[in-house]
Amino acid sequence: MLILKKQSISGWGRVSEANVDIKIPSNNNELCEIINKESDNNLIARGLGRSYGDASQIDLGSVIQLSDDLYKQVKINFEEKTALCGAGISIGELLKMIVPSGFFVPVSPGTRYVTIGGAIASDVHGKNHHRDGSFGNHVNSIKLLDKNGKIVHLKKDCHDNDQYKKNLFRDTIGGMGITGIVLEAEINLIPIETSLIKVDTFRYESLDLLMDAMYEADEKYKYSVAWVDTLNEKNRGVLTCGDHAKVDQIGELRKKDPLAYDPKAIASTPNLFPSNFLNKFTVKAFNEAWYRKAPKIRKDELQEIGKFFHPLDGIKNWNLIYGKSGFIQYQFAVPDESSYLIQKTLKDLKRIGAPTFLTVLKRFGKGSSSPLSFPIAGWTLAIDIPNSVRGLKLELDKLDQEVISANGKVYLAKDSRMSKNNFLQMYPEFNNLKKKYLNNSPFMSDLIKRFL
Repeated sequence: MLILKKQSISGWGRVSEANVDIKIPSNNNELCEIINKESDNNLIARGLGRSYGDASQIDLGSVIQLSDDLYKQVKINFEEKTALCGAGISIGELLKMIVPSGFFVPVSPGTRYVTIGGAIASDVHGKNHHRDGSFGNHVNSIKLLDKNGKIVHLKKDCHDNDQYKKNLFRDTIGGMGITGIVLEAEINLIPIETSLIKVDTFRYESLDLLMDAMYEADEKYKYSVAWVDTLNEKNRGVLTCGDHAKVDQIGELRKKDPLAYDPKAIASTPNLFPSNFLNKFTVKAFNEAWYRKAPKIRKDELQEIGKFFHPLDGIKNWNLIYGKSGFIQYQFAVPDESSYLIQKTLKDLKRIGAPTFLTVLKRFGKGSSSPLSFPIAGWTLAIDIPNSVRGLKLELDKLDQEVISANGKVYLAKDSRMSKNNFLQMYPEFNNLKKKYLNNSPFMSDLIKRFL
């Protein structure tokens, strides 16, 4: 076992740091030993650290990283279209194994640097939620190390006579690590003919026109996502929609190797940006260029998987552009009848002078039964905001209350500042989960600690 004493870590937003001992077990026996020796509420599992806030850290506690090869093993069943994955393998590593064989993950978040364990704990979503739901919808089984140091095998729809296991499977998905440590999971795969995405792009001069088009895109496309120019008076935007390209839709040259897949980071962001680098002038210039870059209409463009699903992965450490103060990604979901809150939120953030150039709007389909899972049917807006903006925390607290009034939620995997009161109104089942899983348990994160 490797133990790295007193390491300073943070979430991807770099807002709050934690001093932790990082423990890297080489097998399950060592991991069980850690669990049995750890004091109560002092331990959390951590993947690649891409949760934006404090979900995978515990200050003055211990962090478990399943980075040994044992936790990165993958067994693919081509006939069943499934993959049995170690929790420590990333989506990017998995894609390198399955894409050349004609398969893709059922749900991909905006970065490939997410482990399978993290994808389950956060119940990540992608550009296809309106059709296919979140990651947890495609998990068939989970091998979990529970708070008692015991390995529990959980299967979807196979515990009708064992209510504890049935609930444990459900609660682990989106559970942010409170039920235990995911060791392994079987997930469904989807077949693809090529590693290219056939993409249609549309530019709209107002948010109203953009949202109308997104409603229509639900029926036409498997994947859709919109970027919004928040500094424009009408909140204009660009809608990008796509489907996996078939062999007869790609060029003759590419047909020689239709499943080629080799994503690479193309640049690195230096840690030199001051906290005020992103202001209304620099962001407005960027937004203008980005909007003009998109055609009014472009159809049948062929894009690589990396460009379509993980565009920011092309720049290493892009989070450093926000400077030492870091940034907050505020992501909320509201039902269709509360879509007015999208426009109002953008207006309120403009009022306090928040420069936001990474603003993403997506459609959600039916939500999950998992109590801490984020998606609900309707809309989700994700906004990256420099943490240095004056009055930001107070404004976000107010927005939380509006989200609650609209029967919405804030995404826990992105959160670093929500109050206990607001959290409990969004996720009322948490008190039952707390009694069930956190009493006499080694597991805890700075995120969950804020809500106790």
